[in-house]
Amino acid sequence: MVASPRSLTVDASWTCRFPALSPDNKAVAFVSDRDGSPRAWIQPLPDQAGVGPDAMLQGGFAPPSARLPEPWVVDTGPEPVGDVLWSPDGEWLAVLISPGGGEHTQVWAVRPDGGDRRLLAGPADIPARGSAVFVRWTGQGSTLLVAELAPSGSTEAVLIDAGLGHRDTIAVGPLMWPSAVSRDHSRVLLRHGPRGMREMSVADLPFGKERPLLPPTTDVGTLSPDGEVAYIRSNAGRDRMALLAMPVGGVPRVVAERQDAELDRFAVSVDGTVAVLVWNVAGRSELEVADLIEGVTRPLPPPPADVVGSVRLSLDGTLAVMTAEGPDTPSYVLLCDLPTGTYRRVIGDAPLLEGIDAELIRFPARDGLELTGWLYRAGPSRGPCVIYLHGGPESQERPTFNPLFQRLVAAGISVLAPNVRGSSGFGRAFQDADNHALRFHAIDDVADCVEHVVRTGVADPGKVACMGRSYGGYLTLAALVTYPELFRAGVDVCGMADFATFYARTEPWIAAAAVSEYGDPVADRELLHALSPLHSFDRLTAPLLVVHGAQDTNVPVYEAEQVVAAATARGIPCRYLLFDDEGHETVRTVNKLVFVGAVVEWLSRWFEQ
Repeated sequence: MVASPRSLTVDASWTCRFPALSPDNKAVAFVSDRDGSPRAWIQPLPDQAGVGPDAMLQGGFAPPSARLPEPWVVDTGPEPVGDVLWSPDGEWLAVLISPGGGEHTQVWAVRPDGGDRRLLAGPADIPARGSAVFVRWTGQGSTLLVAELAPSGSTEAVLIDAGLGHRDTIAVGPLMWPSAVSRDHSRVLLRHGPRGMREMSVADLPFGKERPLLPPTTDVGTLSPDGEVAYIRSNAGRDRMALLAMPVGGVPRVVAERQDAELDRFAVSVDGTVAVLVWNVAGRSELEVADLIEGVTRPLPPPPADVVGSVRLSLDGTLAVMTAEGPDTPSYVLLCDLPTGTYRRVIGDAPLLEGIDAELIRFPARDGLELTGWLYRAGPSRGPCVIYLHGGPESQERPTFNPLFQRLVAAGISVLAPNVRGSSGFGRAFQDADNHALRFHAIDDVADCVEHVVRTGVADPGKVACMGRSYGGYLTLAALVTYPELFRAGVDVCGMADFATFYARTEPWIAAAAVSEYGDPVADRELLHALSPLHSFDRLTAPLLVVHGAQDTNVPVYEAEQVVAAATARGIPCRYLLFDDEGHETVRTVNKLVFVGAVVEWLSRWFEQ
């Protein structure tokens, strides 16, 4: 198959993730795969005085400056980088490293010039056991709040001095996550519980008893500098995520909520006076600034891209740094001057010259529940189409940049990326609509997606495929064996095939957290057996491409091996693509290109027969 001009452009694109401003606002640290693998980079910035009303263009957007010098790579070694964060004193970068590309991550500290690199937390042995993730700098010296996950599934919240190496464990527990500590280290904010049932509590340090703050479900939070108020993203007492202010020992107050949108993410300034709110409005992003002292909010101008990713505030609270992307634009770094609402693109690849459009569609499931999805249409005529199912399931398909979708459309294959029940972004009731035995309805949703694209003239009924990753891989397998007559081919990317083997082999904390979503492996054994597609492979008819990372410990590679063995034993055409140096995510550019090429070739092959 000859690559189109669009596919060549897509192959050369690169992304930016997790930007963080230096304390003096003169540089941005960020994660990018611009040289083939995710690494930490630093981009020096010009004087921010030029980002003001005089520089504002239509929509509050100032163009990138031609004065920007070239960024440099921070030497953190050869392993992929997952996140980076600048310390408040400017002396250190906290860097999240994934040895071997897997899920057992390490936390390192390194000087911005790449010197004095040191391991702070996480497994040092291979094969790795346990994991570590940094949460945030505390604002006191060079102290970093770190979550260390033990092989048993228990989590330790640890304060680590990056310079001196001192460690202080401040909390321990199963299914626990440290969200923040007060600046004086007198109080910690903790999250407890499995998926969909998380609660927030606070504890005085060093040995105070925990006090509950909010019932389920809460998600993320931070503390005011004095530790007296917790700001929490929560849907406690409501259907959609909102920002709540919870005085310790007091009554919660709503800072901001919307009936038409969920709070996607937020960031609070170091002094606790200002917050930036990112709202998820049917998949697209809208931004607001909240004055936490006066209790009022004001909207920011629409961002110059469909979806805003991670957002962080400058130390002085005047600038927000974030990622932004759209269907035709790889993720890039965007600065927003909060007083003026001016956006400025500072780092990132250019939009595609021949990018694709994403159309938001709505249609009913068979039981009347409204489903939505993003349609990437290859042409006006009926033709081949793939139903692409996102992971999670507590995740959401949004109009972001996806090289696979670009290449499929270039090959004449339309894509419907739906949000079936169980997806996030539409409220708690919709997210819980697939729990336990209700998951059979989510499988039906996939068939209803096929019915929609056929009925509306998008898809040839004989040329529909199903594809998904992680939970989407599971749902793909389940749809292929439940509705075999609907699909010409399938692609399973690191999906679960049998809940019994998944529970037995995944990380202990993942297994414990998954019970509220899927069911208990003992008490719900019969239900989980019925929901496991591997036990219905006698119904499989679609040729199957199976993709997995050998370092994946979230969904262990044994799931893929079972699928390949069962399909092959039944004479089903099957190809197995295993990446030795990837985990649950495919992060290296060379592997992404192999993956995208394999999927396009596989689907094109079976659609042409």
